[in-house]
Amino acid sequence: MTWRTAYACTVTKDASASAKDLREQTTRRLETALSTFGNAALARMEERLPWFRRMPAEQRSWIGLVAQTSIAAFVEWFRNGEKSRVALGGEVFATAPREMMRTIRLQHTVDMVRVISEVVETRLHDLAAPGGETQLREAILRYTREVAFSAAQVYARAAETRGAWDARLEALVVDSLLRGDGDDGLHSWAAALGWTTKPVFVLAGQAPEEDPESIADQIRLSARRLRVDVLSGVQGHRLIVIVGGAEDPLAASQLLAGKFGSGPVVVGPEAPDLYGATASARAALAGLRSAVGWPDAPRPVLAAELLPERALDGDDVARHYLVESVYTPIRAAGAPLLDTLTTYLEQGSSLEATARLLYVHPNTVRYRLRRVAELTGLVPTDGRGAFTLRIALVLGRFTDRPHGV
Repeated sequence: MTWRTAYACTVTKDASASAKDLREQTTRRLETALSTFGNAALARMEERLPWFRRMPAEQRSWIGLVAQTSIAAFVEWFRNGEKSRVALGGEVFATAPREMMRTIRLQHTVDMVRVISEVVETRLHDLAAPGGETQLREAILRYTREVAFSAAQVYARAAETRGAWDARLEALVVDSLLRGDGDDGLHSWAAALGWTTKPVFVLAGQAPEEDPESIADQIRLSARRLRVDVLSGVQGHRLIVIVGGAEDPLAASQLLAGKFGSGPVVVGPEAPDLYGATASARAALAGLRSAVGWPDAPRPVLAAELLPERALDGDDVARHYLVESVYTPIRAAGAPLLDTLTTYLEQGSSLEATARLLYVHPNTVRYRLRRVAELTGLVPTDGRGAFTLRIALVLGRFTDRPHGV
């Protein structure tokens, strides 16, 4: 070994010893001042952070606990030569109750870490041993970086857990609505999801060939753009989406329909709130089952537009509606109106043939058909309206037949 090499080794050892001595002296100073750091950090947060001033006393105490633990952990980490494991920051945030993650956002946590760092840095010259200022400053930078990354990890894990739990709750709410269970369980699950939106309607269609979680994420993204709330669930090959707060249900459905698989997408009727949405869900599903009977149906299609197909497919709700809201008002308006509509439909929607068979003027037939449209909302001269009216007349006559026939 040459004299130059020996000299270099001696200088290196002296430097290491000097750095170690500085670290020990700085650590003792930090330990002496440790008890004042937490109060100083809280005072600085009170001064700098408006959201902290607005918090209840309990939550402020949580933050004080985190601040005190963070500073104590830094002193220990610095004492050990900065050799502690990187996950140290996760331990710092684990000291706070789980509720803190629900009430304090990640941005608030970053603000808190920044303020604590500033408190230490403002007293840097008092805390560091003479000549150890750079050593302490670099340690602070490294430590706060690790705490910031660890905080992000904590919130990311909490978000994943919350997301998985929310997905299970969504599935329970959807299943409960489809089964018609508007019990306390539905109320509790909806409250846990923060659902207060109204009015509500239900969309039903085929699920795309994708992972259910991916489907739900895409639907939520579209819902945020539409400024509506959604709950969704994949049940076998079906995708059910509950939509709340839409000003125009059909317009919102048109934008959400692209997230469904191939085939029809049916829009259930609007309900006043989530707990009344069972009827909307049942109508949407009945429409989805019977939509095969109308190959040219628009996408999406209102469940009300599929009333004749639903009635033919055995949907008692659709049958009852067609009888009570279509057939009964026509019958109550008098025999001439009912006879005119019946003849018009049987004559292939011919005004002249209907007028001849009834011995009336064609304008009389036109007037009576307009009355039918006013009473039912269905236009007899429209092909789809005529089909619905014909089904309603048949169902109405079934209800009028004598018992025992």
